[in-house]
Amino acid sequence: MNYTAHVDLFVRENLPAKDLLPEFIFQTPELQFPKRLNAAAEMLDKAVVEGFGDRVAVIGKDVLWTYRDLQNNVNRLARILSEDMGLVPGNRVLLRGANTPWLAAGWLAVWKAGGVAVGTMPLLRAKELKQFIRLARISHALCEASLMEELELARCECSELTQVLSFGDSAFDRKLAGKPADFAAVDTAAEDPALIAFTSGTTGIPKGCIHFHRDVLAQCEVVCGYWLKPETDDVFIGTPPLAFTFGLGGLLCFPLWARACTVLLEKLAPPVLIKAIEQYCATICFTSPTGYRQMSGLASQYNIGSLRKCVSAGEALPVDTRNKWREATGIQIHDGIGGTEMIHIYVGSGPGDYREGALGKFLPGYHGMLVDERMCPVPAGQTGKLAVKGPTGCRYLADERQKSFVREGWNITGDAYHQDDDGYLYYHSRVDDLIVTSGYNVSGPEVEEVLLEHPAVAECGVIGTPDPDRGQLIKAFVVLRPGHAGDEAMVKSLQDFVKRKAAPYKYPRAVNFIDALPRTETGKLQRYKLKTL
Repeated sequence: MNYTAHVDLFVRENLPAKDLLPEFIFQTPELQFPKRLNAAAEMLDKAVVEGFGDRVAVIGKDVLWTYRDLQNNVNRLARILSEDMGLVPGNRVLLRGANTPWLAAGWLAVWKAGGVAVGTMPLLRAKELKQFIRLARISHALCEASLMEELELARCECSELTQVLSFGDSAFDRKLAGKPADFAAVDTAAEDPALIAFTSGTTGIPKGCIHFHRDVLAQCEVVCGYWLKPETDDVFIGTPPLAFTFGLGGLLCFPLWARACTVLLEKLAPPVLIKAIEQYCATICFTSPTGYRQMSGLASQYNIGSLRKCVSAGEALPVDTRNKWREATGIQIHDGIGGTEMIHIYVGSGPGDYREGALGKFLPGYHGMLVDERMCPVPAGQTGKLAVKGPTGCRYLADERQKSFVREGWNITGDAYHQDDDGYLYYHSRVDDLIVTSGYNVSGPEVEEVLLEHPAVAECGVIGTPDPDRGQLIKAFVVLRPGHAGDEAMVKSLQDFVKRKAAPYKYPRAVNFIDALPRTETGKLQRYKLKTL
């Protein structure tokens, strides 16, 4: 890491020490990247040079941009960042907005100008924004005009944040119109930091995951080149926010890498998403298992015949949800697991290699094993912690927790699996979410999967609660479908159902009926909140 285009070296100087980094592996020709690389130039400028300038790149509400339109807007925004806001390569730029074409342009403009992008979820409040600003010493921000209030509250207490630009209003339009539509991408190193993706920590202090320009392209080569294989006429759509690396890849980087089109719309709840699939003739969908489950019952009401491929990640995909979606649409879901620390998916299965109950195998470019607490491999069929390495990996920003995530060159993801003799991985739970009851290890998601097969269950979450006799008690929180009563008869029905479908010790001894499960903006179940109910 000798050459760098960065003038502000804060992120580079706060990378983990060399002996705390995972081993990075670049075995295939596609993963041999040049020493100098700018992600925005690779995904956008090259597309125009290759003749895709007049193809549609981004669709939003009342917006349709070709690749050349997108390039022009990105260039103007990059000029504002560097010329008007004083951005120098290496400065951190907070990005705050819903999924819109202008937020996408913001990501690309920051990379093109040599900055380090820090995505934030639209629903974050000032208290949370202050943490990010202080931890990453963020000096610049691009914020959707309608979301400025919380950012301004944070700014009052953060002297680091000196330059803020709101977008989506008339003042922004005037400023943009005054800039030429050309901008030469900063000649960043492949190993220059491109983004810091924050993920929550058990201590309440977020962990900043640093990813290089090279990592942005590596996720495209692995997920798209080897697994999803999109085509130039594909239209991507989905729900994950661009601030979440699942969304950044699936709804921005992957479409541009494929020279395809992406639809970026705000607040795509499942009924709105399935309608948008019909409206925009979308062909590839990215959303959570919950999204597919809710859309299964709506599929017959819409013409979604354009849809060819569907990707699920963020949490375990229940077999029942997978089957319901296939019955409703004929599409076998691409299921995968990734993580903010790894930037995107590294284990998955597609329609051609699905095995019931299994998540899949390591994607080409990644290697892994299941280990015990001493880092010794466990035999096939035995549950262990997932250890993985490949072209991407964990680099926390100045964080002692690097020592626990990376051990002996391996990324220890915190997920528990078992593996069969053919290499298929079967997800159990987060290691911290394993329920130990009467000496048995029980996976909460496994019990959830069984409960979801019950005709009265719309959604559910399963946790372990302290119990003096069993160590932990299996407790289920259930959202019922309309027309079903949450009474003692239903409790017994659900318990008996689990006993018939799984080992009897896995049945929930306590069942609570609730109106809605606590979820993140990305649809992931917040089990820790269930423990407070």
